Amino acid sequence: MQIKRNVLLNPGPATTTDSVKLAQVVTDICPREKEFGDLMEYCATEITKFVGDPKEYATVLFGGSGTATVEAILSSVVPENGRILIIDNGAYGKRMCQITKIYKLDTVVFESSSIEPIDLKALEEVIKGEKGLTHLAMIHHETTTGLLNDISAVGKLCANYDISFIVDSMSGFAAIPVDMKTMNIDYLAASSNKNIQGMAGIGFAVCNKKALLATESIPMRNLYLNLYAQYAYFEKTHQTRYTPPVQTFYALKQAIIETKEETIVKRYDRYAKSWETLLSGIEEMGLEYLIDREHHSKIITSIIEPKNDKYDFDEMHDFFFERGFTIYPGKVNNYDTFRISNIGQIDYKDMEDFLKVLKEYLVQIGFLED
Repeated sequence: MQIKRNVLLNPGPATTTDSVKLAQVVTDICPREKEFGDLMEYCATEITKFVGDPKEYATVLFGGSGTATVEAILSSVVPENGRILIIDNGAYGKRMCQITKIYKLDTVVFESSSIEPIDLKALEEVIKGEKGLTHLAMIHHETTTGLLNDISAVGKLCANYDISFIVDSMSGFAAIPVDMKTMNIDYLAASSNKNIQGMAGIGFAVCNKKALLATESIPMRNLYLNLYAQYAYFEKTHQTRYTPPVQTFYALKQAIIETKEETIVKRYDRYAKSWETLLSGIEEMGLEYLIDREHHSKIITSIIEPKNDKYDFDEMHDFFFERGFTIYPGKVNNYDTFRISNIGQIDYKDMEDFLKVLKEYLVQIGFLED
């Protein structure tokens, strides 16, 4: 089967291998069969192994986007008398705040720059000054800009002040190495369609079992997204409570196999080489990017839009799309940007090809000379 290859430079879903795509072409099966339960068990266990010991941690699976998983965690683990501090340094930290507001959770917001590292001393002062904090939530890799947050340092703060630590690692998981125990992370959210290079449709929360079991007594705030109920049901029946995205799970299994074969370290190295190629290219063209190299995720780059009267993002998007590349607009306050991601089954040669097209566009609008 010939499948047209598009190079997705948006921050997810990512470009996938044909083997992941074709893994979805399977015999129809009822998801209540043992065979399918075994497949979900495989996915959950192997996902856990990427970041922790399955004896101490468990992965809870949901049909839904990554945001569904973040909502599942936030709405399920904070007790009625609990207080949560959220670090807001981009669009996805703000999304966490939206979720806790909807559920009327007692929330302290620590606002931080979207382009510079978190001020850990200021954060600690807020933690010391706010009484009754039970949880802290933050983004690992802020997809808004490409800023890589120091979850190890924040995890130490949480350990020092006996606060349960929640991390949204949607665009960090399966690329940037994580050890949940060492980093003191109780709950980590990610999804099937980014660095793990599967298809969109499955969200998952990797949980410290001890912390998760302690949430059993918290009254359910919703039905579908309750974390403990989903975990307990799967442990008892080998099934999810409601119908899972069947074919997407076959693709996820194949994506996990391919991630294990490549290894997370080597995948990050591949991503980093594409990133270095991108930065060298845009610097040669006189374009600027937001995040300093030392704080950059090496996964997503926010590029400041060229100052040119003929520049139009939508026209540039279409110019690239016609040539097999998909790009994404920026989401940064006070900066007009577009974002280039280097995740998925692409390499530095794809980035070189993209840079040729970018140069062609910039010449066409008169930003560069031919």
